[in-house]
Amino acid sequence: MTGRVVVVTGASAGIGRAVACAFGAKGDRVGLLARGEVGLDGVVKDIERAGGQALAVPTDVADHGQVEAAAEQVEQTLGPIDIWVNVAFTSVFAPFTQIRPEEFKRVTEVSYLGYVYGTRVALDRMLARDHGTIVQVGSTLAYRGIPLQSAYCGAKHAIQGFTEAVRCELLHQHSRVRITMVQLPAVNTPQFAWVLNRLPNRPRPVAPVYQPKVAAKAVGHAADHPRRREYWVGGSTVGTLVANKLAPGLLDRYLARTGYEAQQTDQPADPGQPVNLWEPVDGRGGRDFGAHGAFDDEAANRSLQAWVGRRPGLAATAGGLLAGLVAVRVRRR
Repeated sequence: MTGRVVVVTGASAGIGRAVACAFGAKGDRVGLLARGEVGLDGVVKDIERAGGQALAVPTDVADHGQVEAAAEQVEQTLGPIDIWVNVAFTSVFAPFTQIRPEEFKRVTEVSYLGYVYGTRVALDRMLARDHGTIVQVGSTLAYRGIPLQSAYCGAKHAIQGFTEAVRCELLHQHSRVRITMVQLPAVNTPQFAWVLNRLPNRPRPVAPVYQPKVAAKAVGHAADHPRRREYWVGGSTVGTLVANKLAPGLLDRYLARTGYEAQQTDQPADPGQPVNLWEPVDGRGGRDFGAHGAFDDEAANRSLQAWVGRRPGLAATAGGLLAGLVAVRVRRR
């Protein structure tokens, strides 16, 4: 499966960039959508150095017209789109009552409606050909909300419900177009260096943290095996979602007690930190942020859970053992 045409939103940095580079390294032709032109230039060079072909299209995914025009440009230049990967997002780190309505709206427009618009323009092309795959890059927070990220959690929950509805419609139509979702753990990306932050200290991902290549590998596998409705990546993702199923109220209290500290470093917030909510930040001084954030020293390069999840037989066995252990503990309690 090489030589496909793949579109990745949010491709200029972080997970999107790692995903785009992974597809490019396979020999796929990659359409890159993002606002940050410096980052886009950087990822084009990364892909070309790996021997791939890429097309950068500066795009604000919160604008349906721009997404439509970008898809048209990709197909005219690279060919019919085979895979569309929605990644682009933005966020605000603050208690809900400290997030201004226009900021909450902007997060929703980028992080949720950006997925809606990307899915729509992809389906407008794929359905006519009865071929194609859409991958929604999600999060543990699609199922489990945490404090200080109400706008982002709301968007991820919305993507989950939206994707389930679209999947049912595709099944009803007996379409061969597939849509799947990858739920990720905390990832070491540059977003913590540019997110709008109203916390007293600098924001950070909740440990354990994984490197972007772990996410990219999971997304690539999902694109190659889209019949599975959803993939979970990372032991922390599995543990959180299982705990949320069994004892959501208890998890509420645990996160209320630990969630504030777990999302902040011990360094005071920088009032001059750039913010990408309204405009890209990589144009300032021509900086290319790349795929990695500032947490390389603690980020894991692999996920045993994700490795098992890519092997259905092992996954079924592990799932059965986990269910048995959970049942035993619940019965004892």
